Amino acid sequence: MLWQLDLALLSREMVGAVGDMPTYGARLEREGKLIARYHVVGQHGGAWIYQVDSHEEFERLLGRAPVFNFARYTIHPLADMDSALAGMPPLTE
Repeated sequence: MLWQLDLALLSREMVGAVGDMPTYGARLEREGKLIARYHVVGQHGGAWIYQVDSHEEFERLLGRAPVFNFARYTIHPLADMDSALAGMPPLTE
């Protein structure tokens, strides 16, 4: 998931929410729900990779994020490459 802060909503509340994100992310990492988190260079936001059991679980975690109401999100579901290719026939020349 990519998230980018909506700077039109800049406020003390947003600054506080941004400050709470590292603690929130660390907790999710300890729980095994977040496997990587990155800052996107040159942007006000980040890229986080979640490991969840369902869409509902992802939505619940996203909704609890401190910046939820201050950011825009782009969701990119990922699949393991080996699993995705397992049922495909071999390429022929």
